[in-house]
Amino acid sequence: MIEGIIGKKIGMSQVFDNEGNVVPVTIIQAGPCTVIQKKTKAKEGYSSLQLGLVEGKGRKKPNKAELGHFKKSGVPVLKTLREVRCSEPSEIKEGDQVLVDIFAVGEKVHIVGTSKGKGFAGVVKRHHFAGGGGSHGSMFHRAPGSIGASSYPSRVVKGMRMGGHMGSDRVTVQNLIVIELDKENNLLVVKGAVPGAKGGYLLIKKGSFHRKAS
Repeated sequence: MIEGIIGKKIGMSQVFDNEGNVVPVTIIQAGPCTVIQKKTKAKEGYSSLQLGLVEGKGRKKPNKAELGHFKKSGVPVLKTLREVRCSEPSEIKEGDQVLVDIFAVGEKVHIVGTSKGKGFAGVVKRHHFAGGGGSHGSMFHRAPGSIGASSYPSRVVKGMRMGGHMGSDRVTVQNLIVIELDKENNLLVVKGAVPGAKGGYLLIKKGSFHRKAS
């Protein structure tokens, strides 16, 4: 069984449930994907598939190594590749298609993406520091404060929370419920928000089935 698929974030919307409540959802173009490479326990030590997202435009000016890698699957060089687990890779071969119907309505999925980049940010925005007083002659507003002692250890310890580049991190959101899926248009609608901006690439992995409380 294939454990995931590559997707592209289209945007957010809202739907109504059976009780008339508004439910925020994210619409994802999930696939179609092509199996580019198959990895087995005998050769690589684990079972997985390398998938490529089929898009309108392929890779510009692929090199000789890329052309050779994609030759087995019989598809042009694709830009976006991801590796997913597969419990029974023997039944699948290079060039097979993976579609959104590997999921089902009510199933829980884990979605991996890259968060929006915010550029350089200070400690108040990046780490939610409270900051100092805003009046009575205070000159300490959004500064980080002490970042280490001078006598010992005479250095800034690793992991110190400071200003720096914010965002553009790998983020995983777990247990999002599949609300709808459209096989004809390769669309997947999940409850809640997923990481990244519109047009960002996502890896959608299988979780478990959601059972409503009776």
